Order: sequence, then C-alpha cells, then structure tokens
Amino acid sequence: MIKIGQLNTLPIIKEVPFGVFLDAGEFGNVLLPKRYLPEGAKLGDEVEVIVYFDTEDDLIATTEKPIAYVGDFAMLKVVGICGVGAFADMGLVKDLLIPFNEHRGRLEEGNTYLTRIYIDKVTGRLVGSTKINKFLDKTPANYKAGEEVQLIAAERTDMGMKVIVNNEHLGLIFKTEIIGNLSPGKRLKGYIKNIRPDGKLDITLQRPGQGKVDDLSVKILDALARCDGFLPLSDKSSPDAIFSEFRTSKATFKRTIGGLYKQGKITIAKDGITLVK
Repeated sequence: MIKIGQLNTLPIIKEVPFGVFLDAGEFGNVLLPKRYLPEGAKLGDEVEVIVYFDTEDDLIATTEKPIAYVGDFAMLKVVGICGVGAFADMGLVKDLLIPFNEHRGRLEEGNTYLTRIYIDKVTGRLVGSTKINKFLDKTPANYKAGEEVQLIAAERTDMGMKVIVNNEHLGLIFKTEIIGNLSPGKRLKGYIKNIRPDGKLDITLQRPGQGKVDDLSVKILDALARCDGFLPLSDKSSPDAIFSEFRTSKATFKRTIGGLYKQGKITIAKDGITLVK
C-alpha cells in the first residue's frame, strides 16, 4: 500500500521523454519527472520516492528528501502567508500548508516553528500543524523509571522544557536538569526520571544512578587514549566545555574523574587530566 508523504519503493513501468511512470498501486501510475530520475535507472527498476500532491494538485513522485515525513515533528520555516494559512519549507518543490485553524498562536514569515506533518483526511494532501498537543497520546504512558527514550525539545516554560517523548507523549525536563543549550526542535536522548500519579512524565538527560558515572568513566578513558593521554578538562573547567565534550553535567564529570583518580587511573591538574600509564 502506497503511503503519501513517506518513502515508497516503486517500479518503473513506462518511459516517456519527460520522465517515467511508476506503478503506485491503488493510486495508478504516478509520474517521476526526468530531473528526479536516478542516473542509469531503466524500465523494470525500482526507485525510492516520496509521493505527494504537487502545486497543480496532481499526484507526483520525487526522489528529493524532505526535511521530515508524514507523522514527524520538525522545525519548519514559514516562507509565506496567504488567505488560507501559512506555507512552510519542508524541502520539496511544493511548500507545506499550515491552515489557519492549525496555528498555535500567530505564525510569522521567516520564523521557524515545531510542526507536525500529517495527511488531511478530506483532501488527502500533506498539511502541517503547530498545535503539537493534539497529536500526542493522552493515555498514561507505559514507561519505567530509568528507561531510555528519544526526545524532541518542544517548548520552553517557566518550569523548564516540554519535550515529546518517543514521538508519542509529553514530558518535562525541569530547569535544574537542563544541560547545555537546549532549544525547540533539538533531538536528543533522555531517561524517564519519574512518572507522576497523573501519568505525566519527568525527564532527565543523564542516566540515573551509578550507571551514568560508569559510562562516563569509559568515555573519559577512551578519550584520553585517543589524545595521547591528556585532556584539557578538569574540575576547574566550565560546564559548557565539559558538556561540549562529554554531554554531561560538571557535577557528574567531577564525581567521575574523582573516582578515576582514586583508582589510580588518572592525575588531575588545573589545566587538565592525564592518563596514568
């Protein structure tokens, strides 16, 4: 079954001067314009394409890779406003319509917004929405404390940063848990810190418990081995410098190098740490 707005692998069934036609099953034959045809592709070959409605509302195929696919959340730039809504650049020839009734607040040309891409049930066309919450699962999430999850930063609040958890649920990283520069749209790994009685999720960016220290110990020793036994980082380094190198907080880094020092594996100086050979 063909999936609009997602990757499909379709066979070439007819060659014409301006491209080829692909067998799109229940959608019939779909044109892949010549400019998108992979070099050397011929009758009978299969090509990986996106199928969507073009500017003339005809179904068409392309080998262009969009910024995001149907079902994804992505930061998209608004490139125009018209009488029916805003248009955002999603990496295809045709821009993505975000209808006015799918705007969360006022959208302005030139700004980027976290957008959900979906298929309009009436027209079958790709559309977008900045009303993120309506696409998230409101039922209690079946997670365990400490479980690793994939996150998309969604929205800053007075309490911290709202995040989309595993593309399905809403979670919160409290201000005290935020490490480094975390802006809307950023994708990163996190962990379930707490599941509240109401089912809401508290998220942390560091592996809970001793595990995060053990993991960091291995990373530090590996980095030292790659850098001739010296790293210009110590307990005097800035939190940003430590996070840039190891994606962890200064507190965890200090605790970890302290443990390595006690084990006799490193020495610590103001200008960095040295591997004991």
